[in-house]
Amino acid sequence: MIYDEKIWLKQYDQGVPATLKYPKVPLFTFLEESASKYPHNRALSYLGNDISYSKLDRLVNKAANALTDLGVQKGDRVALYLANTPQFIIMLYSILKIGAIAVPINPLFKSAEVAFELNDSGAKTVIVMSRFYPIIQQIKEETMLKNIIVTNVKDYFPFLTKILFTLLKEKEDRVRIDDTDHWLEKLMHQSNDKKPDIGIDPEDIALLQYTSGTTGTPKGVMLSHYNLVVNALQCRAWVTDTVEGQERVLGWLPFFHSFGMTACLSYTMSCAGTLILTPNPRDLSYILKTMEKEKITIMPGVPTMYAALGSYKSVAKYDLSSVRACICGGAPLIESVQKRFVEVTGSKLVEGYGLSEASPVTHANPMNAPNKPNSIGVPMPDTECRIVDIENGKDEIEVGKEGELIIKGPQLMKGYWMQPEMTNEAIREGWLHTGDIVKMDEEGYFYVVDRKKDIIIVKGLNVSPTEVEKVCCTHPKVEDAAVVGIPHEYKGEEIKAFIVLKEGEAAEAYEIIEYLRKKLARFKVPSSVEFVDALPKNVMGKLMRRLLREREMKKNTGL
Repeated sequence: MIYDEKIWLKQYDQGVPATLKYPKVPLFTFLEESASKYPHNRALSYLGNDISYSKLDRLVNKAANALTDLGVQKGDRVALYLANTPQFIIMLYSILKIGAIAVPINPLFKSAEVAFELNDSGAKTVIVMSRFYPIIQQIKEETMLKNIIVTNVKDYFPFLTKILFTLLKEKEDRVRIDDTDHWLEKLMHQSNDKKPDIGIDPEDIALLQYTSGTTGTPKGVMLSHYNLVVNALQCRAWVTDTVEGQERVLGWLPFFHSFGMTACLSYTMSCAGTLILTPNPRDLSYILKTMEKEKITIMPGVPTMYAALGSYKSVAKYDLSSVRACICGGAPLIESVQKRFVEVTGSKLVEGYGLSEASPVTHANPMNAPNKPNSIGVPMPDTECRIVDIENGKDEIEVGKEGELIIKGPQLMKGYWMQPEMTNEAIREGWLHTGDIVKMDEEGYFYVVDRKKDIIIVKGLNVSPTEVEKVCCTHPKVEDAAVVGIPHEYKGEEIKAFIVLKEGEAAEAYEIIEYLRKKLARFKVPSSVEFVDALPKNVMGKLMRRLLREREMKKNTGL
């Protein structure tokens, strides 16, 4: 069989092994080992406030003991409703050190979306940024929450910045919490920094990473400590010139997403680098100044980020020559975006591929090989891949032909939380069926042709069309709805909604969009709305989104 030959191994950069040795350790071991070897090195930098490895490990221990004092036990699910701040990292590792399971929640989510993930995971504890606290208050009674821990974005600001923030920003929106809830800063002040004495099996679940499926129902992907350790080390091996103790990684990917957690956070901790946190990845001036000042070396990202930086009006005035390696994921990387970014930085930008079910990285283009436009690259070390018949999921497809990508490797999830049937459907005989339609060329490079799933990817974030359609249909004037993704150079895809109004009703597009803005996270809201008399459906009544996509493609290309 062609896939058993692993012809892609011939494309590996010199120094990238076909197989690696993975330590059977908990994920937080990266932090502890770096704190032991490089105690005074900067682990994090946040708006000019530096936190050393030894200090970070002490803060994690204090937070872990504080959680234990609140009654959090091994196996409990603890939600993280936080932005990219030091608190996210401190609380993530503190949760893991006591054997609990972290449940990261997208900070863009609205109340219904947050409530679903809290209830589905069974989380009884949440750590929440103060500006999101009103949402938690709103949904508290419909969840199982017992411990609500609140933290303020300013807690890890430098001293002067904290004072200015308090005077200028908090004057009008100071947060007051209920008597039964807790301030994180106070809990940690009352705690001690002794390392928790709790046995952690590397096969224990570390993370519930929620992802959308074709049904529109989010599923909790169970990732073990070992899964996450493996994928971090696979990524580290891919960047062959990684220098322990010296890398400076731009933390502009969201940590609630597995790509940001693995490629930014875990990679940095594994090599004792410095993670430079960026509060607002859309503030391009700040990002560029930070890249120049900190001499960033590694910056994983999504296409929209690289497109924005490459086209920024004054990008040429910044010295970005320190950037060596960038792996792009989350959505297809347009060749023009890649070329422009490489021109202005002189760095290497390669496209990769992954999914939450694989921790998430499974493929990447070699860092030092000639660029292959539109390719997601080759499988990572110890990652087996096959392309199989779309219908039966078994028969292997020959080189150059299209089929479904299936994957096997040590980074694959344990399964879907409380969803054994979905788990058995996704993982068959040890192979993860991705639902993505791909092809492989004669050199072993893979190309994504289409998605079997109808998931829309906006700026690297997954959007379930079914979920958006259901919300559309709650509008009093809407009879039926269909949502599809339309290719977009900057966003990757933008969302378009096709709406069938109830008989006798009339509406404007802005009415639908404004309604959805109140119900959904911003990235899930359609950019455009078209009113139609009927939606294309097959004889069984199943919506045929493909026909809508094809119609839009013809319209946009003029064919």
